[in-house]
Amino acid sequence: MVLAIAGERSGVGKTTVTLALLSYLASKEEAVQSFKVGPDYIDPMFHAEVTGRPCRNLDPILTSEEYVRHCFRYHCQNVDFALVEGVMGLFDGVRAIPERPDLSASNLPNDLASTAQIARLLDIPILLVIDCSRLSGSVAAIAQGYRNLDPTLKIAGLVLNRVGSDRHQKLIQEALEPLQIPIFGILPRQADISLRDRHLGLIPTDELTNFQTIRDRLATLGRDCFDWEKLIPLLKVPYQLAPSEQFPHLGEGLLTREKIRIGIARDRAFNFYYPDNLDLLQHLGAELIPWSPLHDSKLPQHLQGLYLGGGFPEIFAPELSVNKSTKKDICQAIQTGMPTYAECGGLMYLSQQIVDLEGQTWSMVGSIPTTATMSRSLTLGYRQATALLPNLIIPPGETLWGHEFHHSQLSTAPKKPLYALQSLNDTCYPEGWYLQQLQASYLHLHWGAQPQNAQRFLQSCLNTKKQSPPQF
Repeated sequence: MVLAIAGERSGVGKTTVTLALLSYLASKEEAVQSFKVGPDYIDPMFHAEVTGRPCRNLDPILTSEEYVRHCFRYHCQNVDFALVEGVMGLFDGVRAIPERPDLSASNLPNDLASTAQIARLLDIPILLVIDCSRLSGSVAAIAQGYRNLDPTLKIAGLVLNRVGSDRHQKLIQEALEPLQIPIFGILPRQADISLRDRHLGLIPTDELTNFQTIRDRLATLGRDCFDWEKLIPLLKVPYQLAPSEQFPHLGEGLLTREKIRIGIARDRAFNFYYPDNLDLLQHLGAELIPWSPLHDSKLPQHLQGLYLGGGFPEIFAPELSVNKSTKKDICQAIQTGMPTYAECGGLMYLSQQIVDLEGQTWSMVGSIPTTATMSRSLTLGYRQATALLPNLIIPPGETLWGHEFHHSQLSTAPKKPLYALQSLNDTCYPEGWYLQQLQASYLHLHWGAQPQNAQRFLQSCLNTKKQSPPQF
């Protein structure tokens, strides 16, 4: 049937619950596929580290409702169990978007792209996580309210998190008993399983030296704190696709019989990539060559394009700054016209400097004439982007949807901006750079529902190779 793990609000522990369930199933050597609602990169890293499979994002704004359904069904193939981790509280989303008639708005005012909307789209029940740390009898009002607000949703059961004592547990269970909502898990306060965070969320698994220990504790928590007799039927994948049913958003296939070598910046500083984007590039004929701006002294040889995703270059700015040989290679590759696509952290790295949160300045690649300065304020939200210039992925005048999530600001705006961005509150502003086949923006894009974007990028790489093959 598959479950959506939802919270009654942000911070109630749904990620811990999700990871405990995944860790226990993985410890039993079960094949488990996870999904994450929304544009998040970091929670999916934890999922993938536990299950050994890429976690797939389900975001109807960045993609489409059709894509969400097909992505879910496609990646549930050939696995035993699957679950979906929600985002924020169950009904927390954004308002309806007039420019997107393809998106279904419910009768709730800010429900779009919420966990509730995904549960409706996929027709799956919900496991609601409640933080009981400051509750006793009032827990019943919360559970009843969530069950009744939208009759189209099915609350399969509850997980009671942060229960303080046996007496506390008894009070909560007595309050819930008249509602007859199944309780699938009861978790005590677990300070020793807290996951550290910083300005953009949890610290990624690549930076946690003790994650194996954390995973073992999560598996024990999953084993001991849940009613698996009730859960197993709800997590079991109930169907397989027919052999002829294919994922319809992979594009037109290979552009050339020869592989197009794309260098992918992958290390602790750069790790924000949607797996669907990478799958799509490979399907279209790319050979993805991972390299580390932190540790490699030069670019891989014979590249035809570069892809620098987001991440935390501000955290690793000292190490990035001293790796002068790699910065020189990148700068030269861009100067010779190598198609280069950069998002957010990649944009910051390709700028002249990064000023970190302590006010220290670190030299970067220097291909973009601006400085990225960290601040405490957060830029966050979905954006509609209209292309203003010819570029690597989208013709001028066409639009796409992306997501911004950053604490830095640029000292200099581009004279000819790449995009006109519009937020959901109707704020409009120019953003993004396009210089010498270098495309860089704060905007994070999911190409799943627009495979032509990836195809245009690879076609640019192929055209550049035919004209003048770079020596990198």
